[in-house]
Amino acid sequence: MSSLLPFLPQAWFLSFAFLYGLIIGSFLNVVIYRFHTGKSLNGSSHCLSCARPLRPYELLPLISYLALRGRCLGCGSHITPRYFLVEAATGLLFLLAALTASSLMELVYLVVMLSLLIVIVVYDIQHFIIPDSLTVAATLVTFVYFGWQWWNETALTSLAITVGAAVVGSGFFFLLWFVSKGRWLGFGDVKLAFPLGLMVGAPLVFSMIVYSFWIGALISLALVGLSKLERGQVRFRSSLGNLTIKSVVPFAPFLIAGCLVTYFTKLDVLTLFTLFSF
Repeated sequence: MSSLLPFLPQAWFLSFAFLYGLIIGSFLNVVIYRFHTGKSLNGSSHCLSCARPLRPYELLPLISYLALRGRCLGCGSHITPRYFLVEAATGLLFLLAALTASSLMELVYLVVMLSLLIVIVVYDIQHFIIPDSLTVAATLVTFVYFGWQWWNETALTSLAITVGAAVVGSGFFFLLWFVSKGRWLGFGDVKLAFPLGLMVGAPLVFSMIVYSFWIGALISLALVGLSKLERGQVRFRSSLGNLTIKSVVPFAPFLIAGCLVTYFTKLDVLTLFTLFSF
């Protein structure tokens, strides 16, 4: 990737990608908090407890949260760790994008797409809903990138195959939604599966689906285990409330995680079955 910017050593380029991700992550926190609230994104940042405007040195990504020990400098109230986690995740994902992108166009696509997916993940965890506007934006961004790529290569057949595979992947989740009458997953997951299927491409849609269920099962079981530490008493707290084996857990984070694992590793799950088969 550093060949795209020959005047910058790779270490500097990767450092810039990470720092840029931290800055974008800080902005995404504002988007997540103010999305669908009617509040402008241009408003000044303030403490959610005492409404005190935050000073510039309180807005440094990662550093401010650690220096303040997760508390407001004015009233001492706790600051949700979501701010730190979103900034760190965005920085790391942008770094991964810089390491793996094969062109400047792909890097730009990943920066925009990853930003949308991070907002979707956090919003779904907090509200158990995936805004249609974010799914539409992810779909349009993906169509623009891959449409431009395939048009230059005059490979319209590949475009049609990929769209068909994405429809099949989305159709699978629609079947689960229909059979369960919305108990297993929401219809927003059905719609989100389409742009994610476009993103990973036709050969890997099946792998994306399998990875999402594997990741979902592992994380859900881990959270349930953490929530019961002594004599069945719930001791673990999260935005999902007190977790049990029957708790409803948003599926979009797992679906997106499966998509990203598939996209960045290009590892076909059928290859894994072949490797571990006897």
